[in-house]
Amino acid sequence: MSGDDDILFERRGRIALVTLNRPRALNALTLEMCRALEAELKAYADDPAVAAVVVRGAGDRAFCAGGDIRRLYDEGKAGGDYPFDFYRDEYRLNALIFHFPKPYVALMDGIVMGGGVGVSVHGSHRVLSERVMFAMPETGIGLFPDVGGSHFLPRCPGRLGLYMAMTGARLKAADALHAGLGDAYVPSDRLDALIGALAEVGDDDVGQVLDGFRADPGSAPIAERRADIDRLFASDDVETILAALDADGGDWAAETAATMRTKSPISLKIAAEQLRRGAALAFDDCMRMEYRLACGCIAGHDFYEGVRAVVIDKDQAPKWRPDTLAGVSDDDIRACFETPGRGGDLSFE
Repeated sequence: MSGDDDILFERRGRIALVTLNRPRALNALTLEMCRALEAELKAYADDPAVAAVVVRGAGDRAFCAGGDIRRLYDEGKAGGDYPFDFYRDEYRLNALIFHFPKPYVALMDGIVMGGGVGVSVHGSHRVLSERVMFAMPETGIGLFPDVGGSHFLPRCPGRLGLYMAMTGARLKAADALHAGLGDAYVPSDRLDALIGALAEVGDDDVGQVLDGFRADPGSAPIAERRADIDRLFASDDVETILAALDADGGDWAAETAATMRTKSPISLKIAAEQLRRGAALAFDDCMRMEYRLACGCIAGHDFYEGVRAVVIDKDQAPKWRPDTLAGVSDDDIRACFETPGRGGDLSFE
C-alpha cells in the first residue's frame, strides 16, 4: 500500500484499489489528493498488470462529500492561489477519469456530492449501495454544479438534470439509477466481496462480475415525479420555472419553489445557462467552461457568503448579492462565461 494518509493506493491481484481516506471529513478532496490520484491513474493506464481501477471511500458515511470547502474558503479569502490550483487540477482529473482507457469502478457507498461526483460518475462502472445519497447542492453555497455537471446533468432523462441543479435534490440508489447516474446496485455488505472478485479478473470481465452482484434497489420515487419535473422544468429560464411551480398549486411544486428561493440567485442563473450550453458540448469543453465559472465564483461574493452561512456560522441565512433573480443582469451572466484574466483557460497538457 502506498500514498499519503489522505488517499491510499494498493494492488490487489488484477486491480488497483484507491481509498479516499479522510473519513472524519467525509473523504472531502484536497488539491494534494487530486494530484496524487491523477499521477497514479496515469501510471495505471500504462501498466499491463493493472486490468481495472476500483475507487472507494473510507468509513461507512461517505464515498466523498465534495471538495474541502473550508480550505477553499480560507485560502480564497486570503487571496491565495490554492482555489485556482484546486479547481484546475480537479477538473483535469475529472477529464482523465472520463477518458480513462481501462475499467474505472466507483463504489458509491454513502454521501456522494460535488467533488465526490467528479471522481465517480465519469467512470466506466458506477456502483451504488443502499447508503448512497447523491446530490449536486452547489447553488446553495454560491457555486454551480461543477465537476462535469455541465456534461452529465443535461444528459439525464428528461429535465431531471436541471431539476437537480436548481434544487440540490438528494437521490438514493433507485433514483440515481433512474437518472442514469449509476450502473448497478450492490448492497454495502457485498462490496468487499465485489472487490475480491474484481481482483481476480481481466478488464474484459468487469461487467460480467458486476452482473453477479447486482441486486434490486426497489422502485424509484423520482420516476413517479418525472412528468411533473419534465413539465415544470421545461424552460431554461429560472424565472419561468419558478412561475410554473407557483402556478401549479400542488404541495410538491410549492416546496420545490421554496427550496429554489433559498439558493443564490446568480448561481441559479449560471447553472441554467451552463446546462443549456453543456448539452451541446464535448466533455473537455464543458470542463473549460466550468473552470471559467469557478474562477468567477472565487473572485465573487456569493461563494464566501454561502460557505459562511452553511459551513462556518451555520445560521442558514446567507445574504446573497444580488438577493433577487431580477437583480442579476444578462451582462452579469455573460461575464461569468468569459476567459479568466488570471492564467487564462483550462488546458489538459
